[in-house]
Amino acid sequence: MVMPDRLLAIIAYQGAQEAAVLGLADLLDTANSISRRQDGVVIKVHTLRPGELPAGSAHYDAIILPPNRSSARGADDIDLHGWIRDRHGAGTLTASACAGLFWLGHAGLLASRPVTTHWALEAEVRSTFPEADLQPEHLLIDDNDIVTAGGMMAWVDLGLFFVERWQGADVLTTTARHLLIDPGKREQRNYRSFRPNMSHGDEAMLTLQLWMEGNVKDDLSVDALSARLKLSGRTFLRRFKSATGTSPNAYVQALRVEKARGLLERTRDPVGAVGWAVGYQDVSAFGRVFRSITGLTAVEYRRRFSVLDVRA
Repeated sequence: MVMPDRLLAIIAYQGAQEAAVLGLADLLDTANSISRRQDGVVIKVHTLRPGELPAGSAHYDAIILPPNRSSARGADDIDLHGWIRDRHGAGTLTASACAGLFWLGHAGLLASRPVTTHWALEAEVRSTFPEADLQPEHLLIDDNDIVTAGGMMAWVDLGLFFVERWQGADVLTTTARHLLIDPGKREQRNYRSFRPNMSHGDEAMLTLQLWMEGNVKDDLSVDALSARLKLSGRTFLRRFKSATGTSPNAYVQALRVEKARGLLERTRDPVGAVGWAVGYQDVSAFGRVFRSITGLTAVEYRRRFSVLDVRA
């Protein structure tokens, strides 16, 4: 049985990341060359730029909103929003990468939907589209008719998603080998950095945060931190969460794991020594917390992200 070809549109809106627009076309062209040799599906790619959106009943199997290389969020692209909404309503699979999610949101497609984007955009997306079920720990979320991917280079993962969906696992693995791409499923939390809010205006909390940065081995329990500021436990908890947006315990765990990431990347210290250096006396407890936050064991993290030759 001959499978029908697929038609995919990449929307090169004003400010779209050209590397993603051209890279997606190149990736799919490579997959097509492989698929043709197997008499498989061909993914025909149309790149649509401003003023080129087909009117009427133009059919696409999928459309992709790529990342953008500016601070644009597309709120004023009214015509494009309507076109995206119409295509989605006609059954077109609708996808985005990184900040391309904002165009899907302005088109009204995110309500109660599990979606992802770059982790650094989390606060902005939550405030702009509070009805979305944002899950920034994931690199790619497939919700059947809406597919979203994380950071600016996640267009690669999005392209591989379409290759696997329409051309099959064999074409996927052959394409990945040809392009030297890892086709394995990744998680955005493997890459996410801890960047605490320090612009909240609470001078006492800021002073404490800066002290914590340099003293992660110390006792950072709620009792110890509140005593350091000479505040009651209840007052400290309220002010800390108001300033940072998170509880002291969650903050401390994230801070210690961030420091551990750096040591795993830059040193050959044993994992136990890394845990000790960031305040964990129990290696197994350190391992559990590290994996819960990063999605990787400390050993796996070092193998992937060390700037040293870890085989030495």
